[in-house]
Amino acid sequence: MRLKIPFYYHIVLFFGLFIVFYIWDIGVGQKDGTFIFNKIFFLFSFTQLLAIFTIYVFNFYTFCNWFLNKKKIFIYLLTIPVSLVLFAGVRYLFQEIILFQITGTHNYVEKSREITFYVRDNFFFGLPAVVLSSLSYLFWHFQETQKQNQELLLENKKAEFQMLKSQVSPHFLFNTLNSFYSQLIGKDDEIAADVLVLSDLLRYVITETDKDEALLSKEIQFIKNYIHLQQKRFEDQLYLDFSIEGDYTIEKILPSVLIHFIENVFKHGKLNDPEKRAIISIDIKGDFLEISTFNYTIGGENYYSTGIGFDNLMKRLEYTYKDKFILKKTAENNTFKMYLKIPLKK
Repeated sequence: MRLKIPFYYHIVLFFGLFIVFYIWDIGVGQKDGTFIFNKIFFLFSFTQLLAIFTIYVFNFYTFCNWFLNKKKIFIYLLTIPVSLVLFAGVRYLFQEIILFQITGTHNYVEKSREITFYVRDNFFFGLPAVVLSSLSYLFWHFQETQKQNQELLLENKKAEFQMLKSQVSPHFLFNTLNSFYSQLIGKDDEIAADVLVLSDLLRYVITETDKDEALLSKEIQFIKNYIHLQQKRFEDQLYLDFSIEGDYTIEKILPSVLIHFIENVFKHGKLNDPEKRAIISIDIKGDFLEISTFNYTIGGENYYSTGIGFDNLMKRLEYTYKDKFILKKTAENNTFKMYLKIPLKK
């Protein structure tokens, strides 16, 4: 999860720390209780805080984002000396090179500017940059996680509400379909079989999609039923290559994820041209599932949100699989591709 923190938050923090730090240094360095503005002292204080801010920002957007974000605490701890060495280099650049060229004054005496001593001495002064960036990142990460959880909870509540609105006596609906099936069996077996498929499809939507996880075998059967009914709608004009590879007997998956891809193909794809066949491919390899779709698009169609919505799909995937999934979509030359790879549970 990449944090989207406005950069001015860091700027405000920097100037707040600078004011506190500068007043503290003046208080420590005052003589006879008198505060006297010293330009050189001010520049050294400012450049030291600027070096701290530089490493703070660097650590926040690199090491914290690479390792703290993925809970790789041990690796992150190994990066701390790197940040401190970088701090020593940045401070040396600001104070002993740039500021010296401007003022003609060094902050460190010549002996103290020896590289090993200078780096070792600045390990202490660079710690605030590492500590502040770590705490700030963890704070914003917690806030962002809470926000996403609340948004997902709200989306689930909305979905539940919509489902409740659509569940007008589901038992009555199933009993009616079963009655149709009983009347048709023996008279028109093909239509009877289609009624049974429709009944199974509706039963899955009502009973399984509100759960945290579902059997992959049921999800794929649902997709087969969905495509079967779509073939009836298109009659002989559906040009679609649908394939499933791999075993899916005991694996579990987040419900209603795969159908998002299938719905996109049928809702926005051009499926009645034998020269422009659509492709839906599901591949189960070990502990991962991959689904990819390809189709030509109908002119003027907006392909970025459909069904449960691409944004909502992304939120659900991030909440359930964290950073262990890959989701891609590509629209070009009147074609559209989608790809998803997610881990499976046993």
